[in-house]
Amino acid sequence: MILEAVMLSVKLGMESDFEATFKQASRIISAMNGYLSHELHKCIEIKGKYLLLVKWKTLEAHTVEFRKSPEYQQWKKLLHHFYDPFPVVEHFEKI
Repeated sequence: MILEAVMLSVKLGMESDFEATFKQASRIISAMNGYLSHELHKCIEIKGKYLLLVKWKTLEAHTVEFRKSPEYQQWKKLLHHFYDPFPVVEHFEKI
């Protein structure tokens, strides 16, 4: 199992729209091969800051299968315009 961790900085004033759109986008990612689960957390101290955690069966399930899929293009169209700056995606494995 691989944990994808992404700190998201949503443009101020767009938080409600982002949260609503993320619910829609969640259906896309949860239908992907190799997807296990995901959680979106909202920061209490900093407005517009979110933490996205996604569990994948393998690194390639995220970096290859999802990222090179037509579904990723839909995900990107729905969500990427909310971010400033664009987030850094990191992957972790349990020890």
